[in-house]
Amino acid sequence: MKVILMQDVKGQGKKGQMIEVSEGYARNFLLPRKLASAATADAINTMNLKEKARKAEEARQKAEAEATVEKLKECMVKITAKAGSGGRLFGAVTTKEISDGLKAQYSIEIPKQKLVLEEPIKAFGNYQIKAKLGFEVVGTVYVSVYEEK
Repeated sequence: MKVILMQDVKGQGKKGQMIEVSEGYARNFLLPRKLASAATADAINTMNLKEKARKAEEARQKAEAEATVEKLKECMVKITAKAGSGGRLFGAVTTKEISDGLKAQYSIEIPKQKLVLEEPIKAFGNYQIKAKLGFEVVGTVYVSVYEEK
């Protein structure tokens, strides 16, 4: 029997896939638990439309991410921090501060979770930070840390 999965089912497939399962498995397990629906012509058409819409949304998001990468090439985020002795910072510059700086200075919104610091920023200077924007799109955020006066 052909069914369309409504949720991920371990060992069978992912949400939105059409799979072939035994009649008993479908009637006794998948259908009563609303994990799948019968693959009627109407359900197959709906599944195809949802898949098409999902692909269009993915393409839009990927194009948006690539446009953000292009904007980042021209941006240098300036962050001020309090200094201790020897040019060292009190604490470290966090991804949240960088994200907030991008938003305030250039109106580019990148969530702090997408910024990747190899090691904490604990000194003044210029840094390059990777921004993983999804869909295998990676940009570089240029950060300059100055002393607060």
